[in-house]
Amino acid sequence: MNANSLLARLAPAGLVFLSSATPAMAQSTTAGDVFVQAGPVGWCIMLLSIVALAVIIENIMSLKRDKLAPPELIDEIEVLFNDEKFQEAMDLCEEEESYFTRVCGAGIAKVGQPFDVIEKSLEEMGDEESIKLHQKIGWLSLIANVAPMMGLLGTVMGMVTAFNEIARSQGQANPADLASGISQALLTTMLGLIVAIPVTAAFAFLRNRLIKTIIETGAIVEDLFERFRPQT
Repeated sequence: MNANSLLARLAPAGLVFLSSATPAMAQSTTAGDVFVQAGPVGWCIMLLSIVALAVIIENIMSLKRDKLAPPELIDEIEVLFNDEKFQEAMDLCEEEESYFTRVCGAGIAKVGQPFDVIEKSLEEMGDEESIKLHQKIGWLSLIANVAPMMGLLGTVMGMVTAFNEIARSQGQANPADLASGISQALLTTMLGLIVAIPVTAAFAFLRNRLIKTIIETGAIVEDLFERFRPQT
């Protein structure tokens, strides 16, 4: 059987399946039924969705503006700076761990040295902490890329199943024999996209919020240490 005749047999089979699948899926009342029909790849995509949800919730809670740069800490350190109590400010930075205090502490540790040294220390610590924060949300980007690829894998597996059934029946397979493979092909693609689309949106939202917070915090730290810049 050549490729044209094979596709000619498979195309009407797919149309019959699509027309008959809608009532069948409408009768499914649980998400578990969909994942069972999608096969092992569907369960892997479901696991990815659970991991993605956990990462999104954790990042929403930990990457808030008040967590990265608590306003009360900023006020306390500013008061200590105004009173030139730099050791007390350093102790406070070591006690209260946050993005702001770690960057600020790196600058305080260089107080008494040339301003260029202080500025470089602030930049290096800011870059280091920024990379760590971006790595946290980077998992969402990975999941958003892997989910549709897994859906494509399921699609290929489903189509292989359908073609194997055609080969087994020597080209005499009826639509019902192909339904399982075609169902897996369509469902895994759908599930992969269902996971990838919202995860991509969540990644973009968290990344933009993180960048905004880092820029704002950097401006605050810069203002605090501006007093050490030599007057020209």
